[in-house]
Amino acid sequence: MKRKTLILLLPILLTGLVVVLAQQPPRPRTHTIIKKGTLTPLPATSEPQIANEVTIEIIGDERVIRSNGIPDHKTGRFPNRGNPNRISAQRHEYRLPAKPKAADSITPMTGEFGVAVNGIPFDPGAAEFFNGEPGWQYEPLSGAIALGIDVSHAHVQPTGKYHYHGLPTGLLDSISLMRDHHSPLVGWAADGFPIYAIYGFKDPEDSTSTIVPLRSSFQLKKGSRPGGNAPGGNYDGTFVRDYEYVEGSGDLDQCNGRYTVTPDYPDGTYAYFMTEQWPVVPRNWRGTASSDFLRGPGGGRPPRGSTSERGGRMAASDQRPPAGDQNPARGFNDRAPRDQRESGRTGGPPGPGVIIPPFLLPTLRLTEEQNKQLQELQGMVDDKLEKILTPEQMQRLTNPRFPRGTGGFGPQRGQRAFPPGQGPRGF
Repeated sequence: MKRKTLILLLPILLTGLVVVLAQQPPRPRTHTIIKKGTLTPLPATSEPQIANEVTIEIIGDERVIRSNGIPDHKTGRFPNRGNPNRISAQRHEYRLPAKPKAADSITPMTGEFGVAVNGIPFDPGAAEFFNGEPGWQYEPLSGAIALGIDVSHAHVQPTGKYHYHGLPTGLLDSISLMRDHHSPLVGWAADGFPIYAIYGFKDPEDSTSTIVPLRSSFQLKKGSRPGGNAPGGNYDGTFVRDYEYVEGSGDLDQCNGRYTVTPDYPDGTYAYFMTEQWPVVPRNWRGTASSDFLRGPGGGRPPRGSTSERGGRMAASDQRPPAGDQNPARGFNDRAPRDQRESGRTGGPPGPGVIIPPFLLPTLRLTEEQNKQLQELQGMVDDKLEKILTPEQMQRLTNPRFPRGTGGFGPQRGQRAFPPGQGPRGF
């Protein structure tokens, strides 16, 4: 009887496993390129073979967005030389706060940033990393790596999921984004706050003020990269870490947003803006993100032989950008001691020595004082490990090498990681 029951349950279990695997983000690749290229987006020549389906409704205190993941505009041709994946229907369902509130501190993005009004997710990171010191993530719109991105700055994951990495040109045309009008609503962030594109009021408190293109406050760093195990060359936008937040240099804060009145919120709201400058799509949340957009447990590098968004097979870091020194609102979840931490949005359990799994951090809503105390505690753990282990053992701890056929279920390269210290990836 037990055997018969197991046989009947096996197809259900296998189906569940397939669903879980399909929901995982693409695995990364590594490269040695250190110079920015030229991005040549694919023209929008392909009409979707399936009609776009999206519903948006308020249920209780949640905004519920469901879609089939098919865009409502023409796309580039997929598969293509840089992206071998084909667009296919999805079952997206996002529940986010209908009345969002700002949190005590910002939270670095650890999953999809948000979702557009047409039901396509904003997932701007790329699973492409430098083959050396962990944490040097390639900027997907820099042109350094050919990712087969179309004119809407989107492409397709191996699961068939079409997603935006930058300004969704096709969508912006369909909602009539115009230079002399405030941006229409483009979508919602995972924390429930609205997303707009480029154009807003010059005076955020005055809806009669001039319409202007709002500017990001992120700038290219000056000088050269560290070199050694890290990439060399000048900071030119090839990598996420080539940029830093410079307060007051633009119109927007470190979340690429501001408090403002908008046509949809005449009494004012916090709102995100996609910009023409990097990071294009925001990378930090002002409020508390819905778990539907989070991906965990966080990890770092996956086992060798994993798959990237391009469909290739190579070991690399996970998709989230490095924890570094560029976040103006630093906290426990963006500390990167000895440059050995990289962020990961999926890829297995947290690495050895990490006292709180990265995927739990957004849900804890740590205060600044808690962040500080946990930083100190993590530092004590790091220091203790370095005293106990030899330099060779520390190297193996952060950069293990698995024999072929071991499967890679143990600690993975770069897994001693935190979510992004800053989170910007963009143009």
